[in-house]
Amino acid sequence: MRYLVGLIGSGITESLTPPMHEAEASALALDYEYRILDLARLGRAPDDVGSLLIQARQEGFSAMNITHPCKQRVVDVVDELEEDADHLRAANLVVFVGSRTVAFNTDWMGYRDALIVGLPGASFDRVVQVGCGGAGAATAYALLSHGTATLELCDVDEARREDLAARMRTRFPTQVVRTWPPGEISAAIARASGVVHATPTGMRHHPGVAFDVGLLQPHAWVSDVVYRPLQTELLRQAAERGHRVLDGGLMAVGQAYASLRIITGAQPDRGRMERHFRTLTSAEDRARGRRRS
Repeated sequence: MRYLVGLIGSGITESLTPPMHEAEASALALDYEYRILDLARLGRAPDDVGSLLIQARQEGFSAMNITHPCKQRVVDVVDELEEDADHLRAANLVVFVGSRTVAFNTDWMGYRDALIVGLPGASFDRVVQVGCGGAGAATAYALLSHGTATLELCDVDEARREDLAARMRTRFPTQVVRTWPPGEISAAIARASGVVHATPTGMRHHPGVAFDVGLLQPHAWVSDVVYRPLQTELLRQAAERGHRVLDGGLMAVGQAYASLRIITGAQPDRGRMERHFRTLTSAEDRARGRRRS
């Protein structure tokens, strides 16, 4: 069987998702092609995601990954939402099943698996999360699914953090979900068993650190969803202070792993996908270093 898969989003020409999918599909001996549909290059608006899905199905695509800024928009234009995508009101994978479109969210699956693989034995008694946007919704859902007893959410956008908290309380009624404005989060971080960073701060074009790692308890762990670069300034500072850290690479690999499994029904090799991903990011870093020199 031939698989034709695409990615819809804006500014995605350098995405690592296509080479991750194609390399693992090749290792599995699958006939698999992955194409990018960049809204910016196509001159299309985010609200065109529905018409792009119709066009893709007509052209014989098997599935489409969905990324920023269409993850929330796509839930309103598909025929069916898998349960977790419905709870999150965001999807990053649409599979064509006959004449129907079925949407999934594999971001939360990728982060849940990252927690299992990357932080074995860690305490999830009290976790603080900074950032409640698209990535933050997925990480919050994963944290509570993984058994976090108390999740404390912080975001500069009050409506966004309260909406996410309300949805998580409905889905996980036996666990505690609290919210904090940025100016009041320091005390929560100081008593947390772990802190998750889910904002763009720390990305190459958004340098900085979202909170003071000096507030952390000695045993606390730190997780960052940013993976370009893999070692953000936040993780560097936390590691230097002796904290366990989890970079954004495992989440990126995990969502690709889950998407590939759903699309093909095959069983990808997660370790092999991670090794390939880190090879790709290392090559990027070397190329960037040569351009600077």
